[in-house]
Amino acid sequence: MSVRMIGKHYRTGMPIEVKVREGRITAITATPAVTGIEGLPPVGHLPWLAPGLVDLQVNGGWGLDLNTAPLCPNTVLQLTWKLQSQGVTSYCPTLITNSAARLAEGASVIAKAVRLYPDAAEGIAGIHLEGPFLSPEDGPRGAHPRQHIVPPDWEAFSRWQEAAEGLIRIITLSPEWPDAASFIARCSESGILVSIGHTAATPEQIREAVAAGAVMSTHLGNGTHLTLSRHPNYLWEQLAADELHGCMIADGHHLPDSVLAVILRMKRNRAILVSDAVSLSGMPPGSYHLHIGGDVVLTPEGRLHLAGQRQLLAGSAMMLPDQVGHLVEAGLAGLADAWDCASVHPARLLGLEQAAGLEVGAPADIVSFHMEGGKLSLLQCWKKGQISPQSRE
Repeated sequence: MSVRMIGKHYRTGMPIEVKVREGRITAITATPAVTGIEGLPPVGHLPWLAPGLVDLQVNGGWGLDLNTAPLCPNTVLQLTWKLQSQGVTSYCPTLITNSAARLAEGASVIAKAVRLYPDAAEGIAGIHLEGPFLSPEDGPRGAHPRQHIVPPDWEAFSRWQEAAEGLIRIITLSPEWPDAASFIARCSESGILVSIGHTAATPEQIREAVAAGAVMSTHLGNGTHLTLSRHPNYLWEQLAADELHGCMIADGHHLPDSVLAVILRMKRNRAILVSDAVSLSGMPPGSYHLHIGGDVVLTPEGRLHLAGQRQLLAGSAMMLPDQVGHLVEAGLAGLADAWDCASVHPARLLGLEQAAGLEVGAPADIVSFHMEGGKLSLLQCWKKGQISPQSRE
């Protein structure tokens, strides 16, 4: 099956024609005379074309929750489709700290969804296990239940990986635990990406983790103590480590623009946007009750906070396109660089073919959108040249 798309290249702004056959981009042709083609709008009104977004951390959305039992395979499929409506062509379903049995059950259901549904198999790049090897301290622990926080345990992890049928690709942990470095090294040898997060580790422990093979920081700047020593501390140490990719939630609520600017400058092509979306992402503003967090309020601006305590966030409710728009609108990055933080950079970290971006030979994971100011309006999303079910509606 062949597909033809016309729009503006997200990097150059030049009108292009993209040809796709058998799920791959076969040609990208500059078309300066595109406005002369009958039925097409002027260049200024053409949609942007960009590579599909890749989200390394998704807990849920649109009322669908990966961490509420019982999880069923169809929930995973529905979430995959909903994410494609936001231009996310690959993602890591994220399981957070829970009992050993619940983690195994969640991992097993996601693996079953991948076996049952080709669309889930195409969209899921691997499971992100966020916990339970996190800091037990208040602040760094965030909303993760204290009773299930435990030290790194390779046998326990192996059981979850077996339940996941090998799908666990990322694990977030705190290197403050004794023998954490040896656990990290074992993960690295097994092809598991280790991310530092929810940590109260010393700078020395951060450096040991990096030396052992840690490659990422989970939502850097969040999941921390409210008050830190000026220096040294675990934030400076992670910012300074060139080996670590810096993940950030750029929703205008989790981090001030000044911190986003620092992460972008320090991490450059290792800066990554993540949604860390919870089940209320994509839902109307209002009051809700979460199984983790209790009574919460989702504001029209997308801020999700505890009821009666606006200063305390209850998770993230902004998907990647709006985060890209925030970086652009705030003047922190141009469209191309902001988009790459949510597409090419995470794809490269995962070793996905999508890391090639919008280039000949790359998988035809493509998004079309309009943009005015910092507001992105998604039009269509293609996964390997096939338009997503949500785009057909």
